[in-house]
Parts: sequence; C-alpha cells; structure tokens
Amino acid sequence: MNRRDFLASLGGLSLLGLAPGRAQAGTMHAMAHAVAAPVELAPLDALPGGAPLGALTRLANTSGQPGLFRATLRAAPVNMPLIAAGQTEFWAYNDGLPGPLIEVSEGDTVEILFENRLPRATTVHWHGLPIPPEQDGNPQDPVPPGGQRRYRFTLPVGSAGTYWYHPHPHGDTPEQVYRGLAGPFVVRAKADPLAGIAERHVLISDLKLARDGSIAPNDANDEMNGREGQFVLVNGQHRPVIVFDAAGRERWRVWNATSARYLQLTLPGATLTLVGTDGGLLEKPQAGLGELLLAPGQRVELIVDAGTAGGMAELVAAPYARGKMGDVAPDQPVRLLSVDFGSPRATVPAPLPATLARIDALGKPRAGKRVVFSERMSMAGGQHSMTFLINGRLFDMKRIDFVSRAGQVELWEIANEADMDHPFHIHGTQFQVVERVQDGKTVKAPYRAWHDTINVKPGETVRIKLVQHFKGIRMFHCHILEHEGAGMMGQLRVV
Repeated sequence: MNRRDFLASLGGLSLLGLAPGRAQAGTMHAMAHAVAAPVELAPLDALPGGAPLGALTRLANTSGQPGLFRATLRAAPVNMPLIAAGQTEFWAYNDGLPGPLIEVSEGDTVEILFENRLPRATTVHWHGLPIPPEQDGNPQDPVPPGGQRRYRFTLPVGSAGTYWYHPHPHGDTPEQVYRGLAGPFVVRAKADPLAGIAERHVLISDLKLARDGSIAPNDANDEMNGREGQFVLVNGQHRPVIVFDAAGRERWRVWNATSARYLQLTLPGATLTLVGTDGGLLEKPQAGLGELLLAPGQRVELIVDAGTAGGMAELVAAPYARGKMGDVAPDQPVRLLSVDFGSPRATVPAPLPATLARIDALGKPRAGKRVVFSERMSMAGGQHSMTFLINGRLFDMKRIDFVSRAGQVELWEIANEADMDHPFHIHGTQFQVVERVQDGKTVKAPYRAWHDTINVKPGETVRIKLVQHFKGIRMFHCHILEHEGAGMMGQLRVV
C-alpha cells in the first residue's frame, strides 16, 4: 500500500481513540505496545515563562585525583510542581531536569556509578563519545530496576566536544527520554582558542503535558511522526530570558535533546558564527549564518555577536517541513528564549581566530556500507500499522547487520527512500561528511567537521567516512526516537 492510499484509508475513522474527522497517520508499529488515545493537553499559558535562564547543575567530581572524574548518577522518579493543575512525575537524573552537566577534559578517565531506581530496566548511552562498546550503554547491557552499573572509560586527546547522555534500552528509549532522562556532557580541550569568550549552555527539550499536569502518553501521531510536546524547554525552563554578556559576544553550546523536533534556529539582531559541531571545533569559523538547522540528537557551538544595536531579541525555532504524515496542524514558530542585548554599543568584538582546530581528512576507504531508510505501511487484517526499516528489515537484537574492521576507513552511504527526514546516528565514533546527492546533483561538504548525527532528506543520499577504533557491537539508527523504537535501527560488529 502506498503512502497516499494508506493515509486516505484513515479518513473518518475513529482509530484507537482518535477523534472522527481528524485522521492521524499511523496507529502502532510492529514492536510497540498499543498506542494511547489522545488526551486533553495543558494550554500553553499553563506553564509560566520569563524567568532568567539558570545555569545547568554540574555533577560533582568526588575523586580528588587529577585526571580522574568520579561521580554517582541516579535515575529515579521525581515530582515537580510545574503547573497549577497538579504535580508532574518525571524520570530524572539526580532529581534534575535536565540531568546534571558532566564536564571533563580530554585525556581524563571517567568513572560513573549508575544507580537505576526506575521501575524499568535502563542504560546510560554516552552519545557521541569515542569509548568502548561495553561502556556505551547499548541495549544489550540493561541495568535492571534496583541495579547498579559502573561505567568507566578514558577520553582520548582530540575528543573535546559537546556531547550528551540518555537511556538506550531496547524498546523503551522513547518513553524514558520524554519522561525527562537526558543530560549534557562537555569534554574540554587542553588548549581552547575560544576559551576567553563567555560560554552559555542551551539544552533544548520537549515536554508534552496533559491538562492535569501528568506527562501525556504517545498517541498515534507521535508514533508516526515522532513526539513533539506543546512546550519546548531550555535547560528545563519555559521561555527563559538571557541577559547577554556585556562584552557583546558569547559562545553558545546548543543541544537538540528532543525526541523528534527539528530546530530551525533564528536569532534576529545577532550575528551567528558556527564554530563547532557534534565532535568539536571546526577548522575555520563559518560566519554570517541567518539560520541553522539542528536535527534531533545534534549539537553545535555558536559564537553569538550582539552587534551595536542592543535591545531585545528572541531565539526562535522556525517551521521546518520534514514530511510529517497525517492530518496534522501546520507547524508554527516556537519562541525558545528571549535575549536582552543591553544598551547600544559603539564597537563590535574583535575578529575570531582564523583557525580553530586541525581536522585531518580521513584517507582512502578500504570498505563500504549502504544504509537505506524506508517506511512500510499496512492494513493487513484490518489493522493499520506502520514500521520504519533499515535495508528493508526491522531491528533484531539477535542479528548483526554489518561487520567492520577496527581502524579501517569506510565509506558509508545513507540513502533515505522514506517520505520524511530521518537523522542518522552511529555509536562510538565521529564521522566526516563527504558529499550529498539529491535529484542527480552532488554537492561536496562545504567544510570539514566531526559529526555523529546527520540529517538525511527524502530522496537524498549522504556519503560519510568513518573509522571504528574499538572491537564489539555498535548501534546505528534514526534519532527520531519513536522511529528507532519502531525498528529503524541496526547493529555493526567491529572485529
């Protein structure tokens, strides 16, 4: 069944509790529990905004030994009074939303004792970090309720960058993340050319609240398109306010820690310069950005210059057409935060360094892989269903999809034959984008950078080079979490 016929077949149906006359695409996927009926959501004005943006809580280092970061991370339910209608039970790391910032230096050894006080098994996936598979929180290594796990790894020199951590249990990742489990992780360089610039952390997450204050379950549309809440939070706050640094320049680390929301970021009145991606600083600053797209799971480092005008501005996520299915409401601009640039300035900050980092090109590939994203829609037996596939297959934890050799450069082709955008993510390494191909046109990557997540548009093929340095099993998947949970994931064995 094709997409148009499938969607048309939903028209006028009251499907799994969906209201007649509002046909939502999809109902349940092959690997998930039954999809909940939509619930009445809290109105936007139920969650107040306008408070000063707070700094992220830091995870305390208890080791006292140079080069060793030792701490305890705990996942547990916690109640927070967000709206007047009632308290919200989150699942949180160390009782905070988001989880505490883990801040270390390249070359450090990290030792985290993780305690699982949730009613379900979970893991901690250290998203983007170059660490051994057995320490990376893969779904093969669940921590049971009431259990503990000690994660220990050493971060190599050259791994400075902006990372994050979140659960990765098989079949349960989407819900655990949307209940609040996510936190930032920063690896600092021994020598940082931007160290003198005031730094700000901007972690963006989604929150979908029912009218009574509870976290709303996923409905059919969430399972189809990926979950987007009516509230978008920054560092756990709704529409906070930033008072900009008096020098007129800040360095922002920005995380897209949402399940599925694409962030087409704009900040009128400011000059944006891209200086870093997932895996660290670029070779050279990329100046003059009017907007910047962050797919789910991606991170960037930006230099934000206030210019001379001063005054107020808003960081906005503009609508981005990512191919949502079903009869969904048109996307609207989302105000993320307000920025007070202060009084007009007579001068602008000095130019940035012309060179930020050395990024050696990965050499000639010795092997290749092809990953194809696709969708399958069905009404078999009168039951509407939707699955998301890699190379025509659903994820199977017992199956190895690819085999690679440690230390060998590979060329991967990521082809999107589905009808919506999908962000590709691979565990354990950073990759370099070589080129993009769409409509018969090949466009080389405009600059060299390190990524662990990259967006792929419908009909597009993205070619990347990568090297895996540790033996073991690695995951690769779409980072729209509902799609990952619906089967759009595979396994790579590194030998």
